Amino acid sequence: MVALQSISDPQEVIITNNSFTKFWQKRLADARDIPFVKLSLQITVTLIPLAVLMYLPVNEYAWWFAAALYTYFNNFVFKGSFGLMLHCTSHRPFFKAPYKYLNHYLPWIIGPLFGQTPETYFSHHLGMHHSENNLEDDLSSTMLYQRDSFGDFMMYFASFFFMGLYYLIKYFDLRNRKKLRDKVIRGELVFFLFCLILSFVNWPATLVVFILPWFISRFIMMLGNWTQHAFIDFDEPENCYKNSITCINTPYNHKCWNDGYHINHHLKPALHWTQYPKHFIDN
Repeated sequence: MVALQSISDPQEVIITNNSFTKFWQKRLADARDIPFVKLSLQITVTLIPLAVLMYLPVNEYAWWFAAALYTYFNNFVFKGSFGLMLHCTSHRPFFKAPYKYLNHYLPWIIGPLFGQTPETYFSHHLGMHHSENNLEDDLSSTMLYQRDSFGDFMMYFASFFFMGLYYLIKYFDLRNRKKLRDKVIRGELVFFLFCLILSFVNWPATLVVFILPWFISRFIMMLGNWTQHAFIDFDEPENCYKNSITCINTPYNHKCWNDGYHINHHLKPALHWTQYPKHFIDN
């Protein structure tokens, strides 16, 4: 057995005392989430202008250049950090109550650029996955699959991709959780209606800006859940220590807000992301 050395994953946020941080700290529910503000602004000033440019009557070379940059920044620079920022702000409010309208910015404005249909992630992840803990009633459960099989993963992904929305709506219906059901339906309808309308404006741009990210995000989310719940003790499948994984001291935790601490996350879903290394050591 290898002895555990010191933890190098992020456990604090260094907050610079300047007018920018002071402005946002007054509005943030937790001052430690100032990196989320910076990331959101970086995405805003990068992806939104590129997306708009693709809908403008520019020449072919400029269009392809914008499409290439958009695809690169979306998938290789921002996707992981944004996806797990959305995860963190789904579990914990991003902004204080007086500024709660700002909590809609990630799922409704930035999220669709990454293929995240508004409100679906929140409803699926908090309303279903955490409640069911990867057991039989979890619509994204990995238990019934051979988790070292590529073929089984593709069946798992296909089930989610083609039937996941139907089963999620049915899941909330059967449990009389109409608010979450309606969030899902509203978000999906708005996203695809928006895409349909924009397709008549410029279908190649809509394909690059919204449709391809939508497909990629659903694949990545299922790949992530498959990995996080790859090892299960069938004698105690409900035991979070035996149905999830933990990855420590990895660059991934620096980029994706300590997402490697998945066991600890299932034990304490509302814990701030900087506190997971300590929770890991303590438990």
